[in-house]
Amino acid sequence: MDFLRPASWEEALAAKAEHPTAVPIAGGTDVMVEINFDHRRPEYLLDLNRVGELSEWEVGAESVRLGASVPYTRIMENLRGELPGLALASHTVASPQIRNRGGVGGNLGTASPAGDAHPALLAAGAEVEAESVRGSRLIPIDAFYTGVKRNALAPDELIRAVHIKKADGPQQYSKVGTRNAMVIAVCAFGLALHPETRTVRTGIGSAAPTPLRAKAAEEFLNAALDEGGFWDNGKIIIPSVAKQFADLCSAACNPIDDVRGTASYRRHAVGIMARRTLTWTWESYRGTAAHTEGVA
Repeated sequence: MDFLRPASWEEALAAKAEHPTAVPIAGGTDVMVEINFDHRRPEYLLDLNRVGELSEWEVGAESVRLGASVPYTRIMENLRGELPGLALASHTVASPQIRNRGGVGGNLGTASPAGDAHPALLAAGAEVEAESVRGSRLIPIDAFYTGVKRNALAPDELIRAVHIKKADGPQQYSKVGTRNAMVIAVCAFGLALHPETRTVRTGIGSAAPTPLRAKAAEEFLNAALDEGGFWDNGKIIIPSVAKQFADLCSAACNPIDDVRGTASYRRHAVGIMARRTLTWTWESYRGTAAHTEGVA
């Protein structure tokens, strides 16, 4: 195994173009596990740790440009207001040591359906900034996951950053694991309210071959909120609407049985998380200044 160690982003792109099979490594929290257990033996490792810009972020007027290697700890400490869903997801990642090393770029590159960041990125409507010596492009998060541990990157492309719209409403994240820490998700669920567009987005993890959104559930809830005038009156969402939303989220899953949980349990748990996160986010929305008066 050869070890490539570029000193700049341009050198990294050149190395990836010359060796398309090279596996990028930054935090190493996914790649090194696979290598140590002999599940993967790449011909080349492409070390990106000397590319400083990958560990930087920029907060713009409407969105955050998050470098691919920004550690989860930094997201928790510095971007909780702008990216609350992703900050909550970051809290659930493994141990403090892993959170200090791992970043969203690694989750995206591995594209495991159990990756903790995926539901939050889907719910927020993120875009992945991919680049090669041929140029750069933005890949919508909905189009990024193409199969089990497969993504839309071309062989010569690297993830440079993730663009995530700043939260304009409450966001939540929930995860089921077999213990409280250092655990791969049995299933996970992210929810984001977008009052500016009066829409709701979801993200489901570890309950299908790829991370996915519950689009039928979103469409149902968007229509129910609009028809009931909920965005304006801030009333409590009636139980029948919450139940139907939860049932549609469960139906969106296509899980498997494995050592961490059964398919039926995953569907059930996703429905429970969907109902709970909807309740939490909507209560937060009702508590905003716009709805402190005249709320039933």
